Amino acid sequence: MRFDNSSSVPLPKIGLGTARLGGRIIPNRLRDPEWMAAMLSALELGYSHFDTAELYALGYSEEIIGRAIQEFHANREKLFITTKAWLIHLDYRGLLQACENSLRRLGTDYIDLYLIHMPNRFIPLEETFRGLNQLVTDKKVRYLGVSNFNLTQLKEAIRLADSPLITNQIPYNPFERRYRRNGVIHFCQEQKILVTAYSPLRSHRFTTHEELASIAEKHQVTVQQIALSWLTSQPGIIAIPMSFDPIHQKQNLDSLNINLSQDELEKIEQFE
Repeated sequence: MRFDNSSSVPLPKIGLGTARLGGRIIPNRLRDPEWMAAMLSALELGYSHFDTAELYALGYSEEIIGRAIQEFHANREKLFITTKAWLIHLDYRGLLQACENSLRRLGTDYIDLYLIHMPNRFIPLEETFRGLNQLVTDKKVRYLGVSNFNLTQLKEAIRLADSPLITNQIPYNPFERRYRRNGVIHFCQEQKILVTAYSPLRSHRFTTHEELASIAEKHQVTVQQIALSWLTSQPGIIAIPMSFDPIHQKQNLDSLNINLSQDELEKIEQFE
């Protein structure tokens, strides 16, 4: 596994996103064998960074991750678990309780990385970070981060955090570059804040883009693997593709072994 050492906390270049683990909106316990099999295959393949949120299947995603870690007898210290507080829980007391609930569902004593899932304009960031800073002090959380923050919000978060922000989690792939255009990615790279690319493979254009298909054919890999290779070749960028298929999980990890030429990287940079 390759790690990104751009920030103060080295993280795997590829982690596992779990936005639909356990169900789309409400828990779907009828598919428990499938959910558990997906998590166990990821652990077997060597995934160590798992990204979840209290919003995912109303916390059931966290519960499945916790059960899988226990069943696999994984060494907790070798895993890195990221979860997120939803925007309705960003007041001080709500945040402390949300964290306690996530800890219980995950079956762990601490969360490695705790994120604000998205900003809530009705709750001051000062209050939210009062809670986040307290969670770090109480050793319930090791590191802090944010998600879906624009440049102004990110700068304010840096000011309010008592410890360095580890990441800003944003949508990013060859066809989704809003946060490149608005300066967030460049700022994060300057400040040694990791960019965690979510939805790194979400675009209908992956199946229709001829240039991407040509590069994939040359390397005898999938277009999705080329997209992940392009992302993870960038300093300060990690990705959390979601897959419950062991074959695709392995392909996502194997994308780290693809060496794109400078010409290929530049061609992908030109995608619109």
